[in-house]
Amino acid sequence: MSTSLRFPRGLYGITPEWSNTEQLIIAVAEAAQGGMVALQWRRKTGLRSEQMAQALALAECCKQHGILFIVNDNLQLALAIDADGVHLGRDDGSLAEARRALGPSKIVGCSCYNEPELASLALSQDVDYIAFGAMYPSRVKPDTTMATLDNLREGRRLAEGQGHTPRAAVVAIGGITADNAAPLIQAGADSIALISGLFEAPDIQASAARCRDLFRA
Repeated sequence: MSTSLRFPRGLYGITPEWSNTEQLIIAVAEAAQGGMVALQWRRKTGLRSEQMAQALALAECCKQHGILFIVNDNLQLALAIDADGVHLGRDDGSLAEARRALGPSKIVGCSCYNEPELASLALSQDVDYIAFGAMYPSRVKPDTTMATLDNLREGRRLAEGQGHTPRAAVVAIGGITADNAAPLIQAGADSIALISGLFEAPDIQASAARCRDLFRA
């Protein structure tokens, strides 16, 4: 992780809604080999026991590959499996409560959609990253709010304006692929979050490597 950021710069994978844990572990390993630096586990379906088993298996996979494992929307599960952190949306609970529960060493990230005001509030509650999106039309969330490059620029300005070192990172999400990510990075995104653009790519490792290389350009 860059010493200047509270969340790693680079490719942030988000899991697709796959019930096949073995398939997912293989895909995550391929993405990690291509340069993915963090993974957000996002599972909305299945029994709680199935979710717990998959989360534990993926957490171990991420540990083996040296990448962060973040749980989407579920603070209690993140605590139960000792995940590296949690990502919360607007209606997923208090950021301040998540920080208190997880402590200072874990990651707390949040969705800010297309609202710099939400980002400013989140930064005041000690988050490690602020995420804007969808940046492009998304097949995962086709009716989602659209964000702009100006949102990323403003988020970066707000994060840098805190004057903290390391500072909170700016994450771009939604409809992103290796082909369309470069303008987002140029606008100020420290990290790009991919679901379909990574895990449904014909070659997951190659797609991850192309994203990694964008941050080296």
